Amino acid sequence: MAQGTVQVTHTGTSRWRRRTGEYASLAAALEAAADGDVLTVAPGTYRENLVVERAVTLRGPEGSPGSVRIAPVDGVPLTVRASAVVQDLHVEGQDSAAPALLVEEGTPELLDVRIVTRSAAGIEVRGGARPTVRRCTVDNPGGVGIAVLDGGGGVFEECEVVAAGQSGVLVRGGAHPRLERCRVHHTSGAGLSVTGENSSLEAVGCEVYEVKGSGVQVTARATAHLTDCDVHRTTSDGVTLDTDAVLTLADCRIHDIPENAVDLRSRSVLTLTRTTVRQFGRNGLSVWDPGTRVDANQCEIFDSTGDYPAVWVSDGATAVLDSCRVHDVPDALFVLDRGSRADVVDSDISQVRNTAVSVSDGATAQLDDCRIRDAATGAWFRDHGSGGTLSGCTVDGTQTGVIVTKGADPTIERCTVTSPAEAGFYVSADGRGSFLNCRVADSGGYGFHVIDGCRATLRKCRTERCARGGYEFAEGGAPGSGPVVEDCTSDESTGLRAPAHETAVETSRPSTSLSGAIPGQRTTEREPPATETEATPQARASKAVLGELDALVGLENVKREVRALTDMIEVGRRRQLAGLKAASARRHLVFTGSPGTGKTTVARLYGEILASLGVLEKGHLVEVSRVDLVGEHIGSTAIRTQEAFDRARGGVLFIDEAYALSPEDSGRDFGREAIDTLVKLMEDHREAVVVIVAGYTVEMERFLSVNPGVASRFSRTITFNDYLPDELLRIVEQQAEEHEYRLGPGAAEALLKYFTAIPKGAAFGNGRTARQTFEAMVERHAGRVAQLDEPSTDDLTLLYSEDLPELS
Repeated sequence: MAQGTVQVTHTGTSRWRRRTGEYASLAAALEAAADGDVLTVAPGTYRENLVVERAVTLRGPEGSPGSVRIAPVDGVPLTVRASAVVQDLHVEGQDSAAPALLVEEGTPELLDVRIVTRSAAGIEVRGGARPTVRRCTVDNPGGVGIAVLDGGGGVFEECEVVAAGQSGVLVRGGAHPRLERCRVHHTSGAGLSVTGENSSLEAVGCEVYEVKGSGVQVTARATAHLTDCDVHRTTSDGVTLDTDAVLTLADCRIHDIPENAVDLRSRSVLTLTRTTVRQFGRNGLSVWDPGTRVDANQCEIFDSTGDYPAVWVSDGATAVLDSCRVHDVPDALFVLDRGSRADVVDSDISQVRNTAVSVSDGATAQLDDCRIRDAATGAWFRDHGSGGTLSGCTVDGTQTGVIVTKGADPTIERCTVTSPAEAGFYVSADGRGSFLNCRVADSGGYGFHVIDGCRATLRKCRTERCARGGYEFAEGGAPGSGPVVEDCTSDESTGLRAPAHETAVETSRPSTSLSGAIPGQRTTEREPPATETEATPQARASKAVLGELDALVGLENVKREVRALTDMIEVGRRRQLAGLKAASARRHLVFTGSPGTGKTTVARLYGEILASLGVLEKGHLVEVSRVDLVGEHIGSTAIRTQEAFDRARGGVLFIDEAYALSPEDSGRDFGREAIDTLVKLMEDHREAVVVIVAGYTVEMERFLSVNPGVASRFSRTITFNDYLPDELLRIVEQQAEEHEYRLGPGAAEALLKYFTAIPKGAAFGNGRTARQTFEAMVERHAGRVAQLDEPSTDDLTLLYSEDLPELS
């Protein structure tokens, strides 16, 4: 297309000037024009570098969009330095060091301008310029789409960046533009990038998508405010804040993000209101570093596509969630590291595959009037220094309601746990915690389960309809330890079993208090402390432990393997005493087989045997799984693995489901670090700890192949076969004898048929299934006998085939 002519319509009244005229070049027309004149450009290609320095109107012919091309060989095609109007032009640039359209001064209007270029920037606004840019498009695969720099501003309405080789919109140097109903997509850098002190961006009704990088990036003391915007389909984080950045999102939608939906660090502050975050591959909100803070109000975070917590708060950061919903995620809220804090008010957390709230490494969480449901674990306070408060919360339909472990010390008050599959509240491994006015109902296990002598405090708590009992205080811990229980009640007369260690019990209602179920308990006097001899029982002789092993139902091949190991160790010890060389017997073992086949029991007995032979100092068992070894961030896994190994010194470290340390998709998983750390510890301290790894047979074979050093550390693999129906029957018979029940006529035969027919799928628990079957029979027996006015001893003790649960 050849260059055309330019018609200038003069609006001035000066006599010496023509009112109209045609010029052969744009430059000549601009030179002749005065403020207010209209320059109508004929169709054609103009190889000129234009500079508009007067308040004129420069436009293409009506009805022919794109027919006027401003396309010089190099330099800036169009520079505007006045409050002019530029309309219906097609601008093309070829200079990678210069913008295609540069606005340097004034308040010009740019209307329906299309920029197709390979320039440093499609549109660049500088200094005091405040343009109004409407319905313009920028296609610039060579650089920035729109750059507003050095104090520039302006309003961009219904504009579109269709491609950019760098950021779609770049704001820096104290600039402050406003975007309204704009679209930014197919960029090779951030969709919107705001950086530098006093730089700011306001965006309303905009959409950012198909971005090779972050959708929105605010850094280095810059600020931004987005309202009713969509950010989606990025290759990196959806929104990134760094170094004192401040961002407000109101009524926005962030979705289809492969990494973090929102990531902020280094004292950045984010405020979200009525914003939805969904379909993210890592964290929905990722909050790092002291001084970094998120405030979310009436927001929804859901539908994770990855295996990471929805909200991650670490390294001293703070998150506040008020009236929010978090659902359909692997984990909901993880708070970790000393100084980190999460405050959650009047919020719903549901449909969580693993843990709803996890607090670890000295962090704090405060939940008020929240609702947690359908999660594996409601809340888990994991370790020393970790704590906070759960107040007025409900936890429903979880596997375990609240877990407190490893020295954590939260306050749980006025909380209700309903329908947990296992315990309502579970405290172990030196966990503490204060439970005030809490309630557990319809538990599949215990209401409150406190083990290891943990010094938890229970005041005015209540349990109802708990399948295994309202309260269970398992043995363990040092003398003088154990829970403090005051004025707690249950709907079961046997709701509270006497703790192994002294428990201070104060009650104002002896008729209903659980203290009535503890024979010999005194409410105010203390038992004299146990002597050191009583506190540390002597190790049993190996023959006694082997006798207990032999008494276990089934497991004949396991018994042979353990006896063979014991014989090797014993003969080796005797050869050493005789001054002979002893074969070096590796003591670390692999246990393979289905759940419920006695692996943990045999591991405990194996430790006792080694202690009785003088091979181990204590012989105690420390049982851990992936969650106890693998941390949530770099460096914490090695620390956790070391801590577990140290607790097992002198005994057995039993790692259940060890294959979970090396998942098949383990590209970014910290489990490999746990394996590597464990291998080194086993080599450096080979005499201090015996390690047993356990799990399903096929999965354990894969686990042993992951690290070349792993398989060589274990002397042998022992397979635990599934129990046969007659062996499951013997377990039920043992349970019945222990609890003073008997099998009535026909019950044994019915049990054999039942165990033969029961599905042996992944949920089948072997010995656990046998014990659960016995418990179900006892429950059905109780329902039957309770209807009798004067039951006989046989009525009270005999279990019949009709007491068997139905096969599902």
